[in-house]
Amino acid sequence: MTAKVLFAAGTEQWAIYETPLRRALDRLGVAARLATDLPPEEVDYIVHAPDSAVQDFTPFTRARAVLGLWAGVESIVGNPTLRLPLARMVDRGLTQGMVEYVTGHVLRHHLGMDAHILHQDGVWRPAAPPLAHDRRVSVLGLGALGAACARMLSGIGFRVTGWSRRPKDIAGLRCLSGEDGLRQALAEADILVLLLPLTPATENLLDAGHLALLPRGAVIVNPGRGALIDDDALLAALDSGALCHATLDVFRTEPLPPGHPFWAHPRVTVTPHIASQTRPDTAAEVIAENIRRGEAGEPFLHLVDPEAGY
Repeated sequence: MTAKVLFAAGTEQWAIYETPLRRALDRLGVAARLATDLPPEEVDYIVHAPDSAVQDFTPFTRARAVLGLWAGVESIVGNPTLRLPLARMVDRGLTQGMVEYVTGHVLRHHLGMDAHILHQDGVWRPAAPPLAHDRRVSVLGLGALGAACARMLSGIGFRVTGWSRRPKDIAGLRCLSGEDGLRQALAEADILVLLLPLTPATENLLDAGHLALLPRGAVIVNPGRGALIDDDALLAALDSGALCHATLDVFRTEPLPPGHPFWAHPRVTVTPHIASQTRPDTAAEVIAENIRRGEAGEPFLHLVDPEAGY
């Protein structure tokens, strides 16, 4: 039997994903009709991006699942018409990209690279940075991305603490949870990495009170979600010298408006949401595997918990 798969992620994405998806389905031996214009009542699976024109899922009466192309699901998980299983994208290419971004910026701040770049003034400053085991790094969020980054940083030698809303046990990592655990993770973070999903429970998690728990001179690296941090509280902490620097890849409004204070702030690095992205070749493997599972009656991978929001 042929599975009918609607690609509902826009014309530009179709041009990028069509060939990798067809190849991945063929490799798994999945017979599928993949198209952008199937009648809703005939669709078995929806490959979906949250900014797709498809926002009403009511007509898809026989569909078995919505297979997301994005890691973030905050803009779709609350859709009242979505009564189908929703799988988020957990892609090894996206994960590797995030590991490289986080590791690079943690090492940048750990080694004090910015100072060497800025101080090309003929003055010899021979002070060496501490070793990684003398630097404390806390990673908030221990999903696929956070856990992978935490393991890499720990492997380099950093003293890594991970925090998640729900208790987790990850081999080789110190894992905390709950409000007390959060306060401890913040208080011990020379460098703080944010990789939490955005939910009502995590929005503005780093408010003035939580930011004040960080050690003086701490650094924040945020490739997670912009709304995890209270922007005004962050700017105040940077202006006062309580925080040394913030490297930000995600923002409440994207693209970041040209007049936003982050652009000109001497203690802020703006990167334009490039920490990582879904890679078509590896993402196609994930989508194809979930279609194979659906056809075989097996559980889908990476299902979203609607109550938790991720």
